[in-house]
Amino acid sequence: MPPWTTLTDLFERLTHPEAHMGNLREEELRLAAAALLVHATAIDGEVAPEERRKLKALLQTHFGLGDDETRRLIREAEVREQDAVDLYRFTSVLCAQLDQDGRKQIIEMLWEIAMADRVVHEFESNLVWRVAELLGVSARDRVLLRKTVASRLGLEAES
Repeated sequence: MPPWTTLTDLFERLTHPEAHMGNLREEELRLAAAALLVHATAIDGEVAPEERRKLKALLQTHFGLGDDETRRLIREAEVREQDAVDLYRFTSVLCAQLDQDGRKQIIEMLWEIAMADRVVHEFESNLVWRVAELLGVSARDRVLLRKTVASRLGLEAES
């Protein structure tokens, strides 16, 4: 990339910061969602290959990312997730930027990860419950989303 392109980009960001805030917010949103999903893949102590594939597919589909962007996002999310002391760091970003339907989509994606290996571990179920509480998604919606995902995968859904 020529140096003047970088300088032009820098000048543009300094003179029109509002135009770049949307990109920054979108990146923050992606990272928060990805970090929660990464956490869900590992919470039961084992990251199954099915969970890794599901994580990649969910991020690509939900955010419209290519392979390279998805790999970069997952790497950054893994770092953020390891550095985090609690879930609030991620859920607060999601609460600030998503409406109720968007928050439900996050819960649905968490269920997708939890069920990717066809076994929902109690730690995975507890994680979805805690994230739903922090996002303000009702217990009723959380259970309905679990049943929806289980039905889609041909699994039994417990309450």
